[in-house]
Amino acid sequence: MRWLGVTSSGPPARPGCDQLPLSPRQRDLCGRKSFLLPSVLDGARLAVSECQNQFRLERWNCSTYKDPPVFGQQLTSGTKETAFIYAIMAAGLVHAVTRSCSQVNMTECGCDARLQNAAAAARGFSVPVQSWHWGGCSDHIQYGTWFSRRFMETTVKNMSASRGGYTLSTMNQHNAEAGRQAVEKTMSTECRCHGVSGSCTVKTCWKTMAPFREVGAYLKDRYENSVQVSDQSRRKTRRKDRRHAVDKHQLIYLNRSPNYCMEDPLRGVAGTRGRRCNRTSGGPDSCNLLCCGRGYNTHLERHVQRCECKFIWCCYVHCRRCESMNDTHTCK
Repeated sequence: MRWLGVTSSGPPARPGCDQLPLSPRQRDLCGRKSFLLPSVLDGARLAVSECQNQFRLERWNCSTYKDPPVFGQQLTSGTKETAFIYAIMAAGLVHAVTRSCSQVNMTECGCDARLQNAAAAARGFSVPVQSWHWGGCSDHIQYGTWFSRRFMETTVKNMSASRGGYTLSTMNQHNAEAGRQAVEKTMSTECRCHGVSGSCTVKTCWKTMAPFREVGAYLKDRYENSVQVSDQSRRKTRRKDRRHAVDKHQLIYLNRSPNYCMEDPLRGVAGTRGRRCNRTSGGPDSCNLLCCGRGYNTHLERHVQRCECKFIWCCYVHCRRCESMNDTHTCK
C-alpha cells in the first residue's frame, strides 16, 4: 500500500514538497514550513502501518488499487473505511508533529509549558503547595493539532452539517477532526518521584501522548460504532435525520460499504482471493468469513529456523537447523 509516496515496508528516500501529491495550498504551506516535512512523512507512515495493523484480519485489510495519497486529494466513497482513513491519517500527523516538538526538533515549537505556567501563577496567589507539580516536557499537542488542520485544509467552522445533511467534504472533515481528538483523548499523565533514597517526597508530572497503537485501537472502536448520516446531495432526506446530532468523537459515513469479497478495480476493492485464512478461527479471519463462502485451498508450507541454540565458550553460538511442515489455507 502506498500513500503520499510512503509504503509500510520501510522508509524510502525523503522527497521534497514538489515531489509529493499535494494541493497547491498544501505545497505552499510545505514550502514555508519545510522543517515539518519529515514529520508529515512520518505521520503518513504511522497512518499506513496502524491502518493495516487494525484491519489485518478482516476482508478490507486497508488495501486499495487506487493508492490514495494521505493528504493530497479527497477520497470519494463515503464509507466507514473512508472515515477510518481520514481519522487515522489526521491522528498520525498530529502524533508525528507533536512528538518532534517534544524532542526539540522544531524551530517553532517545543514542550507545552502551559501547565507549568499555570502552576507558577497559582503559587503566586498563595495556593497550598501540593506534593507534586507540573514539570518535565508535556507533549505540545495544540501545535500538532493546529498544523494537522492547516495541512489537511480543514475549516473547523464549516464542519457541522446543515439541516439537509452532510456533504462528502464535511464528512471527511468531521472524521479528520475526530482523529485529532483521539490523540488528545488518549493522552495520559506520567510522573517521576524525587526524594532521598527513592522516597517520593515530591513528584514531577507531565502530559504525554499514548503510543500510536493505542490511538489506532481507539479509532478502530469508533469505526465499529460509526454512525450513518444523511447525504445532502440526495433529495429525499428523512425529517428525523435532519436534526441528528453527532458527537465530535464519533466517526460518520454516508454510504454503506461493499462486502469487499470480490475484486473491483473501479471501486478500489482488492477482494480476498489469495488471502491467508485461519481454518480454526471463529473471528473475521476465519476461512468461512474471509473467503466469503467460496472455499479455500490448503497446501503444505515448509519453515526453516534455527533451534536448540547453545553458547560455546568463548565466543560463538551453535544452533541446529530445524524444519517443520505446516498447513496453510488461502481463499479461492
